[in-house]
Amino acid sequence: MTSRTPPVAMTINGKAVSSPQSMDIINPATEEVIARVPVCSPEQLDEAVNAAAQAFKTWKKTPFEERRNTLLKLADCIQAHSEELATLLTTEQGKPLADARAEINRCSHWFTEFAKMELPVSRYTNENGHTFETIRVPLGVVGALAPWNFPMTLAIWKLAPALLSGNTIVVKPSPFTPLTTLRFGELARDILPPGVMNIISGDHDLGPALTSHPGIAKIAFTGSTATGKRVMASAAENLARVTLELGGNDAAIVMDDADIEEVTPLLFWGAFRNCSQYCLAIKRLYIHESIYDKLKDSLVQYAQNVIVGNGLSPDSQIGPIQNKQQFSRVQALLDGAKNDGLSLLYGRAPQESKGNFMPVVFVDNPPEDADVVTKEAFGPILPLLKFSHIEDVISRANQSEYGLGGSVWSKDEEKAKQIARQLDTGTIWINHVQVLSPNVAFGGHKQSGVGVENSVAGLLEYTNTQTMVVKH
Repeated sequence: MTSRTPPVAMTINGKAVSSPQSMDIINPATEEVIARVPVCSPEQLDEAVNAAAQAFKTWKKTPFEERRNTLLKLADCIQAHSEELATLLTTEQGKPLADARAEINRCSHWFTEFAKMELPVSRYTNENGHTFETIRVPLGVVGALAPWNFPMTLAIWKLAPALLSGNTIVVKPSPFTPLTTLRFGELARDILPPGVMNIISGDHDLGPALTSHPGIAKIAFTGSTATGKRVMASAAENLARVTLELGGNDAAIVMDDADIEEVTPLLFWGAFRNCSQYCLAIKRLYIHESIYDKLKDSLVQYAQNVIVGNGLSPDSQIGPIQNKQQFSRVQALLDGAKNDGLSLLYGRAPQESKGNFMPVVFVDNPPEDADVVTKEAFGPILPLLKFSHIEDVISRANQSEYGLGGSVWSKDEEKAKQIARQLDTGTIWINHVQVLSPNVAFGGHKQSGVGVENSVAGLLEYTNTQTMVVKH
């Protein structure tokens, strides 16, 4: 084994917990085993949920100010260990170390910003002298499932609102990337009361066991649409609340007046950051026919200078695909495009001879029904699509079953806004992409999700309303 030498443990009821069964964690850049982590048993899952249920009795009564201060302590804890956490994140996930540092810093920022939020109280008095007061109360035990592309960010998106609103939580990171989250659980044991936050690890059987557990009041899940549907069906057994942030096939529309030199790097990184393993990555790039060839050539030339390699290497800009299963899926999509005779344009070859590395690939104006257009690649393949009329490109962009994000690129801001308002997506950016905030609601349309994360709206998803009526 390389890298991490301390024993890796789960956190259940404030204590380090191991398991007779364990599983390997693989560095996607080297294909080496870097750690073994516990596989949570059914009995340990019950222990974690029961610990959270017991802790909920006290945590929900903890003054709001105290819960707010707890979030600030967690933010400080992350900052104090930021370099350790970032290095661990790169080692297990693959992303360049600079991106891992940015992710860890975002986690601290999210805790800090959520700590500033308030739960609303509404009051109303009718003509008969009845006063109605509606407050927000926590739900109970939250089951949180975070994916492997942004394992810490998407865990904290669930942890911050759950804890602030008075819930307790059981967090299950992806079986591909549990190390950074488990380490955070270790660090937080001295901050949170036992049972308030439990972090468990396991294989692909653990997710369904958690989402169907009768002690879970709410499920917060980020992942594929196919898995999200199974999570929703599982939650229905116990009428658990759900927040689901699912797949995307985001379209970027580049108008004929766009500045090619200016937009090239923005579009490139909007598509290929994190090796395109991003629900909000640009996955379909629609380019006006009058600038299509120039922008295509500019993107390909830019790609020739982008270094694909081990995220721990200081010059690496794009890391590997995180796991072998996803690598095979992306490779199959690429092979299908080749077999269909589509024109492929490649970026710079990866530096490494082993690992889950793949060069950036552009697909030159494929048919609208090609798999590389209709399917979410979740890897570095970007179809470039030509259009001539606004009505046509809006229709094509909206054909997808997904509706997570999108962007419009034009010097005419008003025209861009008019186009953007016609896109069936939860978030639309003008002349930039993927700018998110803990203070702004984020959610998908159509099959991209249910509910929202972030902002007070996301905070309220972890609460029930309770109304008291008084007759004066």
